[in-house]
Order: sequence, then C-alpha cells, then structure tokens
Amino acid sequence: MFDPRKIIIRPILTEKALRLREYNQYVFEVKKDANKIDIKRAVEELFKVKVEKVRTINVRGKPKRMGLFEGRTSSWKKAIVTLKEGERIEGLER
Repeated sequence: MFDPRKIIIRPILTEKALRLREYNQYVFEVKKDANKIDIKRAVEELFKVKVEKVRTINVRGKPKRMGLFEGRTSSWKKAIVTLKEGERIEGLER
C-alpha cells in the first residue's frame, strides 16, 4: 500500500540544501527502496505541489571508529525534488 509518510522520512536542512531552494529544489531523505515515481507521488500528495523532476542519490555510510571498535554509519537515500515554476512548500521555508 502506498503511504507517502513512509516514503518521505525527513527534509534535509543543510547549507547546500538551503541554497538549492533558490532554484526551487528541495532535499529529502527517503526510503532506500523508493523509486522516483513513488517519491514524486508522495511529495505531491503530502505538500499539495506539482513536481517537475526528481533526482536520487544513494549516500554510502562512512567508516567510523571508537577505540578498538570499527563500524560504519548507515547508508541512506537522498532525493532532490524540483518543483514547477511558482510552486513552494510552505512548511519548509525559512
């Protein structure tokens, strides 16, 4: 069953992501098995906007070390969503 709240995990609020807002692009962390069509449908349904394009990036986990113990941070998926001209997501504006 399609549930948009399970596909979009959280918005990414880094400096680079905030600069992308000038180009009407928003960055989200999404489920690893979500495809571009699912992400587009979820953003349109959750925020009531029209999506023009979706780009996805698989972010690999980084190696971390704490004393003798070695491990990795979790890998995750990022989506950069471009909205159509004139569209804005009101809840994510500064």
